[in-house]
Amino acid sequence: MINRKNRVEEIYGSTFPVILGPMAGVTDLAFRLLCREQGCDVTVTEMISAKALYYGNKNTIPLLLTDEREAPVGVQIFGSEPELMGEMAHKIEDRGFAFIDINMGCPVPKIVNNHEGSALMKQPELAGRIVREVKKAVSLPVTVKFRLGFDEEHRNAVEFAKTLEESGADALTVHGRTREQYYSGKADWDAIRQVKEVVSVPVIANGDVYSGADALAIREHTGCDGIMVARGSKGNPWIFREIRAALRGEPQPPEPTARERVDMLLRHAALCVEYKGEYTGIREMRKHAAWYTMGLRGSSRLRQEVNQVTTLAQLEDLLREYYPED
Repeated sequence: MINRKNRVEEIYGSTFPVILGPMAGVTDLAFRLLCREQGCDVTVTEMISAKALYYGNKNTIPLLLTDEREAPVGVQIFGSEPELMGEMAHKIEDRGFAFIDINMGCPVPKIVNNHEGSALMKQPELAGRIVREVKKAVSLPVTVKFRLGFDEEHRNAVEFAKTLEESGADALTVHGRTREQYYSGKADWDAIRQVKEVVSVPVIANGDVYSGADALAIREHTGCDGIMVARGSKGNPWIFREIRAALRGEPQPPEPTARERVDMLLRHAALCVEYKGEYTGIREMRKHAAWYTMGLRGSSRLRQEVNQVTTLAQLEDLLREYYPED
C-alpha cells in the first residue's frame, strides 16, 4: 500500500506542495524564481515539445534552463508518440529536474489538432502507453496533468486517472474543466474529488485558486495532496505568500502596494533581460507589465505605452513616470 504522504514528499519535496503551474509564455525561469521567493514550493517549466527536442529546435533549448535556487523543479513535455516521448524524457532527465510531467491537458487548437495535449483524453489507451514508455525510460518520478474530459459529453477523468495510475504514473494533476471550456466557467472541484477517491497516487488540484482562502477551500473540498496555481499567479507572485500563510493558519500578509508591484515588475524585467537578452526580454515583459499594473491608477493608458518600450531603461523611466517614488 502506498504511503501517500511519503510519496508526495518524495516527488515534490513537501508534504502538501503548492506548485506553480506551467504556462506557455509565462512561467519562464525569471518568473519561477520570483514565485519561489514568495513561497511557492515547486515549479514546472513551460511545456516542451518532444518533437522539438528531437529535432533540436533552437527555441526549445532555453525552455530547459533552470537555476538551483528554484529546486525542486519539474519539466513538462508533450507529444503523442510513446517511444519518442520516452526517448526525449531520457534525454533531458539528467538536467537537474525533480520529476517529468506529461501534458495531457493543453486545450490550444494547434496542440489538440496534432493529437497532443487534451486530445489524448479521447485516446486513453494511447495515453497509458505514453506513460509506460516514459516510466520505462527514466528513473525520475513521472506525473501527468489532464482535464475532466474533452467536452461535457465525454467527462472521463475518473476512468482516465485509473488508466494513468495502472500505467505507472506517480502523481496526477487535475484541472477542473473540460477542454471545450478552456478557462471559462467555474472549475468543478467535485470532479477533482472524485478522481482523488479512486486512485492511490497523489492528486494535485488545479483550477480557480486566486487567494489563500481559495487554497483552503479547494483542499477541504477535494481532499487533494497539493495545489497547483497557474493563472492566479500572473502579475501576482505574492499569491504564494498568501497561500502559505493561509495553509499555516497565520495572519494574511498585506496586499502589495503600488510601489511593491512596480519594483517586482522591474526585478522581473531585469531577470528576463539577463536570461533572454534585452530585445526578447523586454518584448516578453509587455504582457507581464499589464498584469502587474492591473487596477493601478492610469494602468489602461500605461498598457498602450508599454507596448512601445524596447529597453529596460525605457521601461523603468515609464514606470517611474506613472508611479513616482513618493
